[in-house]
Amino acid sequence: MEAAAVAAAAPEEGRGEEDEVEEAEWAWSWGAGTDGQLGNGGFDDHHLPQPLLLPIRCRGRVSLVAGGGAHAIALTSDGEVFTWGRGTHGQLGHGNLDNIPHPKFVKFLENHIVTCVSAGWNHSGFATDSGQLFMCGDGSFGQLGTGDNHSRSLPFEVAHFTTRHVEKLALGMRHSLVLLKDNSVYGFGSARRGQVGKCTSRNEKSHNVPRLIDGFADVKIVNIYANGDHSAALDEYGHLYIWGRALIGEHDNDQPRVVLPSLSISEVALGWHHAVVLSAGELFTIGVYRHQICDIPVRRNVVGHQPNTNATSSSHNGSSSLSALEKIPCVDGEQVVQIASGTEHSAFVTDKGTVFTWGWGEHGQLGLGDTSDQVVPQRVKVAVSPGSRGVCCGSGFTIAVDLA
Repeated sequence: MEAAAVAAAAPEEGRGEEDEVEEAEWAWSWGAGTDGQLGNGGFDDHHLPQPLLLPIRCRGRVSLVAGGGAHAIALTSDGEVFTWGRGTHGQLGHGNLDNIPHPKFVKFLENHIVTCVSAGWNHSGFATDSGQLFMCGDGSFGQLGTGDNHSRSLPFEVAHFTTRHVEKLALGMRHSLVLLKDNSVYGFGSARRGQVGKCTSRNEKSHNVPRLIDGFADVKIVNIYANGDHSAALDEYGHLYIWGRALIGEHDNDQPRVVLPSLSISEVALGWHHAVVLSAGELFTIGVYRHQICDIPVRRNVVGHQPNTNATSSSHNGSSSLSALEKIPCVDGEQVVQIASGTEHSAFVTDKGTVFTWGWGEHGQLGLGDTSDQVVPQRVKVAVSPGSRGVCCGSGFTIAVDLA
């Protein structure tokens, strides 16, 4: 039922022929597309991988792709930024509120070398090699960190970090996290579930100025993560710290605490109700996936042992709780090298360049040709890559790109 070929988008004004696009065999997207977030030139859902229309000159240069609520960001190895999808809050950084169905160069940042990007529900962040932080999009919860609750359609430098050096950033639904070169972690935006750290009173619902998150004085943090109302950090020893909305147990937590202390974790991906962690080549989930379960025949491309149940309902109303820690079957002869999570679906890439997805499938975000949910990883039919490949998950869509 998928369209066969997507016409190449016209070159962007002022960028010349070097920005012509091609039907890439190195970048794909699938799932919800009604806001243009698939970057294929259209506004339809697609249940199978479609060419992501990045400019030809980006081939072999993409270092990272980030997925948000209904928009995405691509970062190249030389610091250029492209955005596409929903722009109704200015989150694409082009100075307007348009939805854009193909990757577009963020001209505002052309004089900066961007080293890190992240996409929230309706906001975006960009860190530069000089340590500056630029934000755009929805600011109604203070998630832009600019001292007000205004939205912005062009990237705006966060003054709080002008004399500091931002290393990494991670954006959740309505909050933002920043890791500085001096190892300090800051949060700003919605504070209702404790996701930006300890509040001085219960009346504090949000913070529009970055605030220091305590709890990391004696450890070196190497990465930070955010999605939904969750926040997380990983230290140099592989210890995982989580705060914000409860993933394990019933109570939210406004202070970072170590979870899964017996595991040495190398990578983390947060969803809205679950997290995926990679440890010594093994994959685990914590929290819950919300989907209904019923018996169907086993798929042939399933990973590992398939239980007698498979989630197929696209109603997305039921819930099936996993235990606090659940091991996910991986692929014999292949090593998981990268993981990603959207709202309620997840993906991973192996060292052979194969892509697997599982979880909620209502919009075709699993890339399997239908809208079924899946309780264990399924192989997505995209060409195997001999080099590095990355995958990202937005809310109801997925993107896979061969990386620089």
